[in-house]
Order: sequence, then structure tokens, then C-alpha cells
Amino acid sequence: MDYPIYSADGHIDLPCMPAEIFVENSPASLRDRMPKVIERGQNDGDRQWVNADGKSMGLYGGMGSGGRRYVPGVINRADRMAATGLFEDQARGIMRTADPELRLKEQDRDGVAGEVIYGILGAAGRAKDLEVGAQMGRIYNDFAAEFRKTAPDRFAMVGCLPAGSPEEAAIELRRCAELGLSGGELPMVESNLPFWKDEWEPLWIAAEETGIPIQLHTVGNMRNAPPLTNPLDYHRLLATALTEFQMAMATHLAAIIFGGALERHPGLRVVIGEAGAGWLPYAMERMDYEWEDQFQNLELTMKPSEYYRRQMFVTFQQDETGIANIDRIGAETLLWGSDFPHPDGIWPDSQDIIKNQFGVLNPEQRRLILHDNAVRLYGFPTAA
Repeated sequence: MDYPIYSADGHIDLPCMPAEIFVENSPASLRDRMPKVIERGQNDGDRQWVNADGKSMGLYGGMGSGGRRYVPGVINRADRMAATGLFEDQARGIMRTADPELRLKEQDRDGVAGEVIYGILGAAGRAKDLEVGAQMGRIYNDFAAEFRKTAPDRFAMVGCLPAGSPEEAAIELRRCAELGLSGGELPMVESNLPFWKDEWEPLWIAAEETGIPIQLHTVGNMRNAPPLTNPLDYHRLLATALTEFQMAMATHLAAIIFGGALERHPGLRVVIGEAGAGWLPYAMERMDYEWEDQFQNLELTMKPSEYYRRQMFVTFQQDETGIANIDRIGAETLLWGSDFPHPDGIWPDSQDIIKNQFGVLNPEQRRLILHDNAVRLYGFPTAA
């Protein structure tokens, strides 16, 4: 290809963050409540992230956002990643994902010219102590701003917004813009108000005024799980959750559109991260049908699907169904991402997978998904 490829979905997870970052960068009144790393685990020398109650938040240097221990032969993609020495290095305290110089080498290994990098929101957004969660997000955002300075043309950093208060989220989004970050991610937590509520208006205003998008990164739906009595139950639950976790974002897609945020703020842009695209045609069909049938009192001036096409984006790794329905979705709304370094991602084999799944697209569609949309949304350098 005669243009650089950008990955619109990558991560720096809590398990790979500097061990003392939250304690050292918090006011004295919060230090005892901040996450920290302690010596504790199944093996001698294990180090765990723990919260103020001593509950584990994952293995220091562990795999993925939850800090799981890498076990060979359990996840095929994790085995492929482990072959590069990634998890071995993390176990030795070499965090290739959270060191900007090493991260650039991982981009080069995967054949990408830049990444959109999401942060620790899985940890910060779910903190029961909202003050601690907000402080974790602010500390991460400062870290992300410094990380970006290493290679601003190759890192588009997404900031963490606090849970629980649209007003505080709006304030932090404006600070993210001042820091040079490329967006603000809202936590997908049960305590959030539905996105159709008017209380979110300060955040939509802030996003439109700053010009940086709001990100909603999928986490799925693990609610109402029955007691897990054996390991097989856990795998049944996980397999079920992983089947539907991307489609669960249809709820938030509909809420933002039917709540009128995109009608009131035509400059607002919303990215649904790692959600795939195959479910979108049906979701848009349902929204359009219901609006035309019974919900024209919602003060929308266009079909719901037209708002999506005008102001929303989704990212995906592999999605044959979405690609097969590209004309119904709109190539101008799609962003490809590798999901590095999560074990369900496709690093370091992105180029092979892109070649295999993008062959049915025309050159213009491929360029939009792999290059142009990321340039337009995140300001990456464009090809000559």
C-alpha cells in the first residue's frame, strides 16, 4: 500500500503501568486509597496490583487489562504474542507496551505507522471509590500526555474520563484537550446514567467545543452472573460474554442518537471502540423503523442511521460480516485496529490479517478504513 496504516485501537493497561505512579502522584489525603503493587501471589516473587481493600487488580506485568497470568496453550493468539517474548519481558518488569520507545518498535514489528491508544479506564472507571477513580484517570492522562510527546505523529492518546458525573467528565475532557490528548473515554459502568439523559449535555458541549471525540470502548455485559461453582462454569460464562460483548454496544449507539445529542451538536463525534461492525446494519434498520413508526416526537430531523453515518465511528479487528455489508455501514465510519496488546488482538500479524480480510474491498474503501478516517479523526500525518 502506498500510504501508512494506522491502528485505531490499542491499549496501555493497568498491569503494565509504573508500580508507584498512583501513590506518588496523589495528594497525601488520597495516597492510602490508591492502587499499588505489593509482593503477593501464587509464586515466589509475584507482584500484584491491589486496591485500598487489598483486593487484587491483576498481576503486575500480567496479560491484558485484567492482569491474567500467561499460561501456554490456553489462548492461541496469546501464544503467538508470547513467541515475541512480550509476556516474558513483562514478568521481568520490562513493559514494552507502556514504554514509548519500546512501543514504537512494536508498531514497526506490526507494520503500522501509528496507534490510537486507550488507557486504564477498565480499572479507573470501575473503582468503587469515585474519588480514587477520578484521580487515577487524571494521573493516567498526565502520563499519556508525556508518552505522546515522544512521537506525536505516531501516538494518539485517549484520556480517561471519570465515572459518576457528566459535569466532572466535561471538565476533564477539556483538560485532555489542553494536554494534547486525542479524545476522552467514558467508562462503561452500570452506575452511568443512560446516554439519552439530558444530564450528559455538558459533556456533549465540551466535546463539540474542543473538537475531540468521545470514546465508548466495549466491555460487554457480565451482569447477573450466577455463582460460579467450577472452572467449566467460568468458561461457559466467558464464552457467552465474548459472543455478545460487541453487540451490547447497540444500546449506547441508540441512546446517544435517540437522546438527540447528535442532532443538537453536529460537531460532536463519537467512537465506539472494539465493537465490530457486523451488527450495525441491523441496528440501524431497527432504529430507522422504530423512529418512523412511533418515535418521531423525539425531535430528530434525520433518520437515526443518518446521524450514525454523519458523526459516529466504530473500530474492529476482524469482521467478515461487517466487511461484507460495507455499503450499508459506510466505509467512512470504520476504523481498523489491532487491539494490541490484548490477547484477543491480532498483533503482530496485522498485515497478514488485513490482506486476507480486506481483499474484497475496493482501494478507496481500504484506504478510508486503514488511513483516511484515522487522519481525519485523530490528526495523524496523511500520505503524500
